[in-house]
Amino acid sequence: MTLGTPGDTEADAAKRASATAAVALVENGMRLGLGSGTTMKFAVEALGRRVRAEGLQVRCVATSVRTEDWARADGVTVTDFASVERLDLAIDGADEVETGSLRLIKGLGGALLREKIVAEAASRFVVIVDPSKIVGQLGERAPVPVEVLQFGHEMTERRLAAIAGRPVLRLLDGSPYVTDNGNLIYDCHTGVIADPVELGHRLGAIAGVVGHGLFLSGVERVLIGEKGGAVREMQRAG
Repeated sequence: MTLGTPGDTEADAAKRASATAAVALVENGMRLGLGSGTTMKFAVEALGRRVRAEGLQVRCVATSVRTEDWARADGVTVTDFASVERLDLAIDGADEVETGSLRLIKGLGGALLREKIVAEAASRFVVIVDPSKIVGQLGERAPVPVEVLQFGHEMTERRLAAIAGRPVLRLLDGSPYVTDNGNLIYDCHTGVIADPVELGHRLGAIAGVVGHGLFLSGVERVLIGEKGGAVREMQRAG
């Protein structure tokens, strides 16, 4: 399948292709989880086109205020977990995808905690990326984002430094970046992660940590958009 729009950069064409392929999986009446990030902007646009062209009826839980705004602007119905108990399908991007295991690093866009809640609530979790996000082992390129409470975050940083490489407080315009949940993020530069499961357990055991960007299970498939607009699929080995 080859998809593109005149004026797209090669990167945009890859993102649009994977996003459109994921939205093709959506069926009428589904309850959807919509993730965050630049690739998801293309997914929301594709979903909006199907809503308008086909009369597709879906209800969506968004992982960020920005995604919620995109969805409403495209005529997509937004709901929350007070109204839906489970999701049929979640679609989201990733910052790294580990070949074979389909483990992920997510959260460079700042919505990692909500993204994990939505992913765990979904019966199916599909990830959309471009080829630059595929790695042999997690940590090759991306840091691990860790969302922490503002209270005592300096103490939390010291504990992160003991187990997760070099934690760097995320800034926005020179001030600490604050998530939609009112928390801070430390980006932990770990290098290649020998045991992501063990690191995930250790991060989760630190008081003050409310979530981390290691997504270690649950991905059904990864759709990889290529520069020419083609899409290839990656599934978990074994």
